[in-house]
Amino acid sequence: MTSPPATSQRLRDLALLRRVRDRMDREFAQPLDVEALARGVNMSAGHLSRQFRLAYGESPYAYLMTRRIERAMALLRRGDLSVTEVCFAVGCSSLGTFSSRFTELVGVPPSVYRREALQATAELPACVAKQVTRPIRNREAPAPEPQLL
Repeated sequence: MTSPPATSQRLRDLALLRRVRDRMDREFAQPLDVEALARGVNMSAGHLSRQFRLAYGESPYAYLMTRRIERAMALLRRGDLSVTEVCFAVGCSSLGTFSSRFTELVGVPPSVYRREALQATAELPACVAKQVTRPIRNREAPAPEPQLL
């Protein structure tokens, strides 16, 4: 059984973690790192990382990248920006890292997603397209089938 002071501290930490998560949701395109996020809520970076993982099941970096990839998916479905433009618009500074993480979460590279998403969601309302094309977290995207020649 937890003592009342420990419970009180845990509730305060959860409120601070929600603030961090909300900031990442709002400012996903800004250069954010764990140290800056931790400073914003007066925690150490290590404590923030451990508590965030306990509360949300993934690291702050993984959560932020998922937000960025979700936004990138929406921009790619729009079709008016190149993959490079989308990469920088969502706050990634490396096209290689962006493409790797995108492929890991979505299951296909951004250029393939853009081409296929334009065709697949052409008839769907935007709100439905967003829901059915959400990325899968924690490396759960199915591996592509090997191409046999």
